[in-house]
Amino acid sequence: MTRETMDYDVVIVGAGPAGLSAAIRLKQLNADLEVVVLEKGSEVGAHILSGAVLDPSGLDALIPDWKDKGAPLNVPVKEDNFYMLGEAGQLRIPNFILPPLMNNHGNYIVSMGNVCRWMAEQAEELGVEIFPGMSCSELVYHDDGSLKGVVAGEFGREADGSEGPNYEPGMELNGKYVFLSEGVRGSLSKEVIAKYDLAANCDVPKFGIGMKEIWEVDPEKHNEGEVTHTLGWPLGFKNGGGSFIYHLDNNQVYVGYIVDLNYKNPHLFPYMEFQRFKHHPKVAELLKGGKRVAYGARAVTKGGFQSIPEVAFPGGALLGCSAGLVNLPRIKGNHNAMHSGIAAAEAAFAAITDGRSSDTLADYDKNLKTGIVGQDLKRVRNVAPFNAKYGPLGGMALGGFDMWFQTIFKTSIFGTLKHGKTDAQSTEKASKHKPIDYPKPDGVLSFDRLTNVAFSFTNHEESQPAHLRLTDDAIPVGTNLPDYAGPSARYCPAGVYEFVGEGAETKFQINFQNCVHCKTCDIKDPSQNITWTVPQGGDGPNYPNM
Repeated sequence: MTRETMDYDVVIVGAGPAGLSAAIRLKQLNADLEVVVLEKGSEVGAHILSGAVLDPSGLDALIPDWKDKGAPLNVPVKEDNFYMLGEAGQLRIPNFILPPLMNNHGNYIVSMGNVCRWMAEQAEELGVEIFPGMSCSELVYHDDGSLKGVVAGEFGREADGSEGPNYEPGMELNGKYVFLSEGVRGSLSKEVIAKYDLAANCDVPKFGIGMKEIWEVDPEKHNEGEVTHTLGWPLGFKNGGGSFIYHLDNNQVYVGYIVDLNYKNPHLFPYMEFQRFKHHPKVAELLKGGKRVAYGARAVTKGGFQSIPEVAFPGGALLGCSAGLVNLPRIKGNHNAMHSGIAAAEAAFAAITDGRSSDTLADYDKNLKTGIVGQDLKRVRNVAPFNAKYGPLGGMALGGFDMWFQTIFKTSIFGTLKHGKTDAQSTEKASKHKPIDYPKPDGVLSFDRLTNVAFSFTNHEESQPAHLRLTDDAIPVGTNLPDYAGPSARYCPAGVYEFVGEGAETKFQINFQNCVHCKTCDIKDPSQNITWTVPQGGDGPNYPNM
């Protein structure tokens, strides 16, 4: 196939905090460098979903005068709460018990979608080319196996994969280096990790599914700058996860819930755990009289330091959540994404200045793991393994002790613990567990999935091929349904997967139009039979200010 080609110094896939930080830093170092950012969302920020309480350290390093330049960090954290929930009550954990790194003083409640929109403006002012609506569907390699570029902007395939009458083959954008900053479980990142065996010397990756709603609440109940996190009900203390409630400006509140994807019981329904959480008396009182205005979901990396793969490979690098840089107990990764973008840009700049291209940026891998990002993640590296082994309560106690010990003595008596199984392998047979009876959503505080998906403003052109691919069409009905009670019908927060019909007539249906690009299916499917790939450019959710 003949495609139009364009050559750049650096090609960046993904206009999130990592990719945009890399683009900005490259142009700061050398204004003549040709840098392009390709974003699959309809606009920058359309596919960005995060909590988010932002640690501004990454922004401080990138754009020190961000306040003067109007960065949308308008709500400093002024109150920090942590609760253990029971079904009808709560117990506040005093702040002085928590390790100092958990303190949110100096952080900001933000919309990361809006932060990325502002960062894109800063990048374009420096001369960065940014192309939204350009899904990168394919990687291009040199003859020696190094990464050469990407194919972006392919449109017009029919549902069966054939070329339709308005087919456009896309462009080949090549770079001396290609940065993959796709976020969690990106399809191209997954490919290069496998191709170059980048995970050979690290632990397995671990994930959670994060679901979030934006609510407008009664002004009398609103407390701008308040940050609240909870553990316990409704998940209990056998499954990992918890909530966040952040009061931003304009009487709006972010209400979210994260469920660790290492849960064993295939009957567990993460979305319904989130909906049930909002009926806790403390949460229900806050939301009473308010209205939900937006919904979204996204997988969250939680493997931490020991799960970071090699982040540099011939011709390219992994940035941000493509490498898994979330600090789990802090529930923060955006600052590390920015730091990774800066580090990758500096390594690429040095290489290009030396006349190099398409080699391995070894300095980036070293700097990421030993510098500010590695130091941030190393001191919390045992929290996720403790949670997995001892549950949230025991994990919190042991993890808290370990974080305090490392704060004081700069080392851990536990060393570095292993995660063990992948999240898919953690799923046990349905026969070992009882089904869970979830209350029906009331349409006031809690909502069914399809109703909520409408508030993600998701849209996919229906005539294109499904971007959710099955390795074996027989596995969903032949294996996953009888052995695991069809968990895809529950772990997806957008109702993409359904088993329709009964008995021998049962069929597996994929409603890809509903997909909010969370990637949970690619992670949690017990048979690892589902591969998430990109739809055509611009399709997917259109988050306004997530």
